[in-house]
Amino acid sequence: MATQWQSFPVQFGGGLISNLSPLQHGLSNIGSAATLENFEPSLDGGYKKVLGYTKFISSALSGSGNVQGVAIVPESGATKVIAIRNGVYYLANSSAGSPSWSTLATASSTNMVKIRQTSYNFTGTTKMVFVDSLNYPAYYDVSGGSLSFLSGGGTGNSAVQAATYVSLYKNTLFFSKNNELIFTAPYTDTDFNVANGAGTISVSSEIVGTAVYRESLIIFCTDKIVRLTGSSSANFELSPITEDLGCTDADSIREVGGDVMFLAPDGIRTISSTERIGDFGIDVASKPIRPTLNKQLESSVHITSLVLREKAQYRLFHFDTTKRVDVSRGLLATKFIDQGGQGFQWAELKGYKVFVCDSNVVDGVEYAYFANEDGYVYRLESGNDRDGSNISSIYESADMPINDPQVRKTFYKLDLYIKPEGVMNLDVSVKLDAAKGNTIQPATFSVAAAGGEGAVFGAPTSVYNASGGTTYSDIVFSDATFQNNIVGSGTTMALRIADDSTDPSFNLDTAVLEYSTDDRQ
Repeated sequence: MATQWQSFPVQFGGGLISNLSPLQHGLSNIGSAATLENFEPSLDGGYKKVLGYTKFISSALSGSGNVQGVAIVPESGATKVIAIRNGVYYLANSSAGSPSWSTLATASSTNMVKIRQTSYNFTGTTKMVFVDSLNYPAYYDVSGGSLSFLSGGGTGNSAVQAATYVSLYKNTLFFSKNNELIFTAPYTDTDFNVANGAGTISVSSEIVGTAVYRESLIIFCTDKIVRLTGSSSANFELSPITEDLGCTDADSIREVGGDVMFLAPDGIRTISSTERIGDFGIDVASKPIRPTLNKQLESSVHITSLVLREKAQYRLFHFDTTKRVDVSRGLLATKFIDQGGQGFQWAELKGYKVFVCDSNVVDGVEYAYFANEDGYVYRLESGNDRDGSNISSIYESADMPINDPQVRKTFYKLDLYIKPEGVMNLDVSVKLDAAKGNTIQPATFSVAAAGGEGAVFGAPTSVYNASGGTTYSDIVFSDATFQNNIVGSGTTMALRIADDSTDPSFNLDTAVLEYSTDDRQ
């Protein structure tokens, strides 16, 4: 009698899960990962190998120590970045003929740790304001290309010296300092005269950071979260969101996909509004990766974060200057559901050493930059390597019992559905019975692709060639099926796919196992 084969599909999705036991994980979350490193849960489905980073310009900033701030200049027609090191503000334009760092200004006190900023336009001229927890705020005029520090002699100006955070809300700048919010007169950036509509609001708790969300300014404190509503000093009003928890780090606060994410004592949480006006929900988004997050935080000295808007993605980086780039870690989360912490899928980042970072959209293009202690500014989501080094990407599933953990199965084939974007060479292995010593394991094998299938003549997306007249589309990449024979028998099976190269990205879509069921023993 012929052996009856069965198929077991594994649809890659669900992200990293590290808070379940191996058996619970393998039974209830098929397609999710026990290890997901340098893969991102993709809005297009499956897991996609992350992109790398390249230098913004070829020269490093002068000085030594950590770069203290990186800010994208919101100027149309240019790709400019302001970076700060040792209290010196530098500007560079990567689209210039021979880009280099030029000095804008130097702070009077240079031993600040980090610099934060926001941009605004009150009078038809775009400006940026920087705060560093030590000096007076610095203002950059985008059109004029000049940077200057607020004078300490103006009325009320001394209140914002050593401000730690700044946000734009209701055409007013709000500076955070200790337990106070100091705000400017409406439509002004340096007027702190109370008689003109400026003022100070005390929240009776140390302010960690602020974020604008819907029609409110969310104020994160060490032990509570409140919100500010209103449009001017005449009707600004504080109301509590929660008095049970606060935020532990200002640089974790980011808005992504309609939620505000922040690091709380019990994990990464979101603030989500509900359909009822004025009502908020606070969820723990990082619950599926609680052990992973705790392990990263144990060895973290500083954290920072950014948002990749096109991917609805939040990235949190853990920085320790004593660690090599190759072992520096972080987290990424892709948002799949409009509201609530349950809509995120997670993965780990490795090889991204980030102390300060910024992301923004200029001329319809999203840019993301970061820096650390080596003095260079890097562009994220650029290239297929880490400034010349390999990207090591690993997916490993949980130990899947395939319907019944007490029944042995014999495995025959593994078909992988992958969408490559160029040359691809993966190492694939199958782990049976949690790799116990008395179980014979199938040999590791390679899955390779030569690259794209070619170009299409006259396609709707075609462009003229250099000589004109003939049109070709971009290189076409299609889903590919890779069929592999495997030999092995066990009660559980885990799948591991690894890539350590500078090859282009690819997308893991689905795996299909073919097996037969043996007698129950």
